[in-house]
Amino acid sequence: MYLKNNKKTIRAWAMFDWANSAYNLVITSTIFPAYYTAITSTTVHGHSTDKVQFFGFSFVNTALSNYALAVAYLIIALITPLLTATADYRGNKRIFMKLFTWLGALACCGLYFFKLETLELGVILFALAAIGYCGGIVFNNSYLPDIATPDQQDRVSAKGFAYGYIGSVLLQIICFVFVLKPDLFGITDASFPARLSFLLVGIWWIAFAYIPFSVLPKGSPNYNKIAKSKIASGYDELRKVWSRLSEMPVLKTFLVAYFFYAMGVQTIMLVAANFGEKILHLGTSKLIATILIIQLVAILGAYAMSRLSQVFGNIKVLLFVVFIWICTCICAYFIQNEFQFYALAAVVGLIMGGIQSLSRSTFSKFLPLDTPDTASYFSFYDVTEKLAIVAGLFSFGFIEELTGNMRNSAVALALFFVIGFVMLFVTRSKEVGLAKR
Repeated sequence: MYLKNNKKTIRAWAMFDWANSAYNLVITSTIFPAYYTAITSTTVHGHSTDKVQFFGFSFVNTALSNYALAVAYLIIALITPLLTATADYRGNKRIFMKLFTWLGALACCGLYFFKLETLELGVILFALAAIGYCGGIVFNNSYLPDIATPDQQDRVSAKGFAYGYIGSVLLQIICFVFVLKPDLFGITDASFPARLSFLLVGIWWIAFAYIPFSVLPKGSPNYNKIAKSKIASGYDELRKVWSRLSEMPVLKTFLVAYFFYAMGVQTIMLVAANFGEKILHLGTSKLIATILIIQLVAILGAYAMSRLSQVFGNIKVLLFVVFIWICTCICAYFIQNEFQFYALAAVVGLIMGGIQSLSRSTFSKFLPLDTPDTASYFSFYDVTEKLAIVAGLFSFGFIEELTGNMRNSAVALALFFVIGFVMLFVTRSKEVGLAKR
């Protein structure tokens, strides 16, 4: 048995966010979206087009990348219950963290070979990297109740996100130099700096991930043969968690709220770079600068929301943040220039870090005390998030293809936030009602 609130263990846990957040920034938020949009926007008979051919099927380029991510998140949502059940039975969730980390890191390294003529390879590796990233987070999240007491979980969760933002910004700056000043290194191939950045993400990811791998508790390994019933129990565990939620109305309502506002938050985070490149034609340098603003402000946001939650309570702070997200979506529809985009990016950064860390810690605090199978509960939480992302990304891509304008997709996300806001308000009412009993 190991002690909770151990500083060394908490730092090591936070370093997992440091390691994998480089993927989140470089691959999903800055260099890859700009590179992808640039090489897939072509000229045919003197007319520019954003249509691409993927295994013989025609798609709008940005819609294709959204669909690829949606499929990746759907896959991880489907396999997570099986893996967490196996991890609970075996007592070896750290091993699964390693497997997903290697998958994601190697996929990022493989993106070094992504060019227009290898579009199918690039899109598939892009999806595999997302699976690796999400899979690792599932098991890392499940460590939170194991390493921190409830009164410290907000702070520890915020620390993890802060480490992630700092680590990702450091690597982004390195990649930024290669992309903007390739002549300093004698680089003449225009695509090489971006592809080198993808390779560096993979190396960074796997290298720093070995800090938590060497410190986080191994658990209590169970080497007995796994029966089919044990493998299938992952889905049974989700069903059991859902049935237990009927006895926890506050947590159940919070999860419904989380599903809807996560549709908006996660989709915005994944498509913001494509929006800036395609709608405002920002270019790689301005796009990177914008995302850096978001990341740096997000560090402040994560800690600020943690402090505010101690004063006003988690749900009240989440209500305020979701309201700001609603306003952000409406503003995105009317945005016309890069300066407005920068201002909106600063707001997004402030509320992005806060809503992520606070949602994670709120769910953890609502869990029953001394829950033995935390991986199963966090599996349910993660499946909820992943299904929200699938719905959000598919909706965003479908609306863009249907209307021909990404602005319509952006403003449509406001509806998800409105539903989430209403359900958070209901959560707050139930929480107050239970407290009065």
